[in-house]
Amino acid sequence: MCQLLGMNCNTPTDVTFSFRGFAQRGGRTDQHADGWGIAFFEGQDPAGHAAPTDPADPAFGDKGLRHFVDHQPACDSPVAELIRRYPIKSRNVISHIRKATQGQVALENCHPFVRELWGRYWVFAHNGDLKNFAPRLHASFRPVGSTDSERAFCWIMQELAKSHASLPSVPELTLTLRELAAQIAPHGVFNFLLGNGQALWAPASPQLHYVERRHPFAHARLADEDLSINFADHAGQNDRVAVVVTAPLTTNEIWTALAPGELKVFVNGALGDA
Repeated sequence: MCQLLGMNCNTPTDVTFSFRGFAQRGGRTDQHADGWGIAFFEGQDPAGHAAPTDPADPAFGDKGLRHFVDHQPACDSPVAELIRRYPIKSRNVISHIRKATQGQVALENCHPFVRELWGRYWVFAHNGDLKNFAPRLHASFRPVGSTDSERAFCWIMQELAKSHASLPSVPELTLTLRELAAQIAPHGVFNFLLGNGQALWAPASPQLHYVERRHPFAHARLADEDLSINFADHAGQNDRVAVVVTAPLTTNEIWTALAPGELKVFVNGALGDA
């Protein structure tokens, strides 16, 4: 099956260290060689002011998006090499490496997928295999490719639009997403990451792991490449970074496994209350 990588921060941060190890799993240290993708949320007004960081502010979150996908294996992709070397800074990142279970190897089937709702981009990536999941979809949200993953994403977006007249708060969204994820999970493995520039939602069915990095920052060593970093040399005292993955990326950090059926939300680099 596929693998997921998500990052949520309280200040724009690059994901190059984590992505270097993650990309090796796309055909070199693991068998996920059927394409890959990554999306970065970014926000800045024309005057150069950063987006608000208070979740209570209606303008909270980043609306801009950079989206890259490639049907080539991540370990060999020239586009992936660009991401490994280009330190794009973002507060919300979602990445995916694919091992196809449904749908051919093609660009339109590469995650993450992107849709618009309530004037915001929504980004979704899925690890798993859903059987006999054929929900009724109306015209607003339809899959372009042929994967079960994109079909599930379209249904989630459709149901969010039906449940709320306008963009709700992060806690309200979390409650709705818990209900929706529980309806899909019986169809098979349904680990996914979902973000809208405000938060990162991560339900485990059956498995995801996360780590929260904050002061005092320490060294970390990748599991898939001979590379380590001292985060204290790159992060400020008030910085917070949460990383969510299918399988732990580093060998010397304490990763927490989400319980099967559990949905977590990360806001401003920390585990949310909802």
